[in-house]
Amino acid sequence: SIIRRQRQELQLLIAELKDRDRELNDMVVVHERHIQAWEDDRQKILTLAERCSLLTSELNERNAIIKSLNKKLKFLESQQNDSRITLENTQQKFKELTQKVTDSSAHCQALEEKNQSLHCSILELSAKTGQLQAREQELLTMLQLKDKALIETTDHITEVTSRFKELESALHVARTEEFSLNREQQDLKLTLNDLVFQVNKMKDVLAEKMQESSKHQQEISHLKRENGCLRSELILALEEAQRKEQLYRFIKSKQVRIEKELSSLQQVCVKQQRDLHFLHVSLGSSEDSRQ
Repeated sequence: SIIRRQRQELQLLIAELKDRDRELNDMVVVHERHIQAWEDDRQKILTLAERCSLLTSELNERNAIIKSLNKKLKFLESQQNDSRITLENTQQKFKELTQKVTDSSAHCQALEEKNQSLHCSILELSAKTGQLQAREQELLTMLQLKDKALIETTDHITEVTSRFKELESALHVARTEEFSLNREQQDLKLTLNDLVFQVNKMKDVLAEKMQESSKHQQEISHLKRENGCLRSELILALEEAQRKEQLYRFIKSKQVRIEKELSSLQQVCVKQQRDLHFLHVSLGSSEDSRQ
């Protein structure tokens, strides 16, 4: 009965060991699946990290381009301000030249009126020449003085006319410069509008890239959390495997101990069988002797 009971216990232990072995095999398969999934997640994380680095480098390049465009825009604005200041100075010079031309025209008109009045005086003096022969020498002297003044006035008129021509040429040059400055200002405005459009477009692209980068960062954080969960599950599975291994060792040591007890019981049974055989032989010999 002891041997039968121990055999039943051994059979139960063997069945439990088979169940444990099957569970261990299932856990090994699950563990391998977890390791494969963790490797796939790691590859995905590496791919996403590489893509994130590429996007970051592209974002840095776009930021550098935007900075250079901003610098160029500031430079163009400064050039536009300088052109506007130059245009204002040119307009001020043009107003001054116009005022000078107006003053010169008024002075020329005054000199012409004075010349006309002098001419009228000469005519009057010529009409009174017959009556004023006594004062002829004085009048001749006066006429010489008048002629000298007339020559000076003519020279002054010639000088004013040449100066007026110079002012007209300067006015033409100023108008040409004003026209060229207006054209440059229009070109600068068009360039500025193009740059503003490009900057707005780059800002939109940058906003899209930032949204994509935030999405990728969210995916990376989600994958990191999943990786942490998988790591914790892997640690738990390893701990459970260690516990099962300890249980297996305990069961194995128990099996060894039971086998030792079984062998000792077999030896006892052999000894008892020998004793029984010896008793049977002794009993047979005693019966024979008794007969």
